[in-house]
Amino acid sequence: MKKLLFVCTGNSHRSILAESVVNKYHQDKFIGYSAGSKPSGIINKYVIKYLNENNFDTKNLSSKNFNKFLDEKTIFDQVFTVCNNASDEVCPVWPSPEKIVHWDIEDPVHIINELENSDKPNKEELISTEIHKTYSNLETRINDWIKNYEK
Repeated sequence: MKKLLFVCTGNSHRSILAESVVNKYHQDKFIGYSAGSKPSGIINKYVIKYLNENNFDTKNLSSKNFNKFLDEKTIFDQVFTVCNNASDEVCPVWPSPEKIVHWDIEDPVHIINELENSDKPNKEELISTEIHKTYSNLETRINDWIKNYEK
C-alpha cells in the first residue's frame, strides 16, 4: 500500500479534501494522509459538511502538524504540497524534496470566510460551490497523477 501525504498551511480545507479523495476512491492501492505546516487545529465546518453530504468517511479526519509524521518517522511514497504561490502562501518544506509534487491550488478559506460573514441569502450554497471547485481541482489532479503513476 503506497502512502500519500497532502500538505498545506492550515490543514483545514485543501489537504483534507485530497486525503478524502484518495481514501474513498483509491484505497485499493493508496492511503491518503494530510497535514499542515501551521495547522488550524480544526477542519472547516463547511468542508466537513460537504464531505458528509457526498458520502465521505470523516470520522478519522483531523487537522495536524506535519511534524507528527516526521516525529513518527513515517515514510511516504509521495508528498504533495497544495499551496497557492500566487497568494504568497509559503509552502512547507519536506525533508525529502525528491518526493514532493507541488500543485498550485488556491485556498478557498478567504472566500468562504467572506461569504460566511455576508448577508447573502444563498451563502451556504455559494460556500458549497467554492468547496466543490477546490474538490474538483484536487480530484482531477489526483486521478491524473495516479494514472501516470500506474503506467
